[in-house]
Amino acid sequence: MDKVQEPEFPVRKVDTASLKALAHPLRVQILEMLSRYGPQTACSLAELLDESSGATSYHLRQLAKFDFVHEVQGKGTARERWWERPRGAIQITSPELAHSPATQEASRLVTREFERSRQAVLADFMAHGMDSLDEEWLDAAIVNTANARMSAEQLGRYARSMEAFARNLLEEIRSEPEADDARPVQIHFNAFPILGVPAWAGDKKSRDAKSHAAGTEGKES
Repeated sequence: MDKVQEPEFPVRKVDTASLKALAHPLRVQILEMLSRYGPQTACSLAELLDESSGATSYHLRQLAKFDFVHEVQGKGTARERWWERPRGAIQITSPELAHSPATQEASRLVTREFERSRQAVLADFMAHGMDSLDEEWLDAAIVNTANARMSAEQLGRYARSMEAFARNLLEEIRSEPEADDARPVQIHFNAFPILGVPAWAGDKKSRDAKSHAAGTEGKES
């Protein structure tokens, strides 16, 4: 029998038990720190998160029970264990997890905490980037927003294509030797339907129809 090859970029779909184990703000923050800065000890995570090493050590062990983290082989000692996050993405939301209020709330807690962390990093860059980074890094960075009207099929096609392209390029960069001036970088890509407005908002056909009915010319702004 042929050996089953590991996906180029594995995506883990959490089940109910592992989702509930992850649904703690400090555990989500630990995963985020491991993603940003690579392998850490309980002490270094405590310093990054302004927590006690006892707290980070406990939550690392709980995360390890559900394979969200594992020890770095051949590194550290019995008194200083190094931990890392397994390669791949974690899918927090799925139809299978929407069957009960408890799992829905756990999913919301995890996604809220990840998003809070992402927003804090972006806000810090926007507020202080010009003061703390040189021109080369400022020229390399980009914060970009685009708006369009799409069907669900179009949005899915766009999002999957962009995700695949970004993932392949990121894996290519990760395989290159690390440059002397390398530093942690966070990449955001958001594509989602806007809530709180009617679906027809921004529809050119609707605007034109209303403009003609009022006897005025429709204008794009």
